[in-house]
Amino acid sequence: MTTKGHCLCGAVSYAFEGAPTWTCYCHCESCRRNCAAPVTAFLGLYATQFRWTGAQPASYESTPGIRRLFCSTCGTPMAFDADHYPGDVHLYIATLENPSTIAPTEHVHFEERLPWFSTDDDMSRVDGSSETHTELRKNHKIQD
Repeated sequence: MTTKGHCLCGAVSYAFEGAPTWTCYCHCESCRRNCAAPVTAFLGLYATQFRWTGAQPASYESTPGIRRLFCSTCGTPMAFDADHYPGDVHLYIATLENPSTIAPTEHVHFEERLPWFSTDDDMSRVDGSSETHTELRKNHKIQD
């Protein structure tokens, strides 16, 4: 199954095969500021599942080893890339052609949430990074 996504103007686009390895809401201050939103929603993939199909996104190093990828034309945030997650692709769920098809399954960096943002659901709440993501990284061998 191929899933596709793109930025607001359509210049930056992507496709991936198969299901995400994880999904989450991220409450960290850095992600909130990058997206100008009270929370962001991510899906994770192995790089072997993913390809850019349109223009390559621009990159901003928000902190050493962490890059925010975005469309240089319309400014849409597209992905998060970090040295400490080699071989992974983290995409914003809202950039999917049909974002209703993939839902977050947990909250990460929950300790940084905004106090006025309601999270009335039954999903797990993790302070810091996802334990699911950490375990997947330990058990997966990235193919070059």
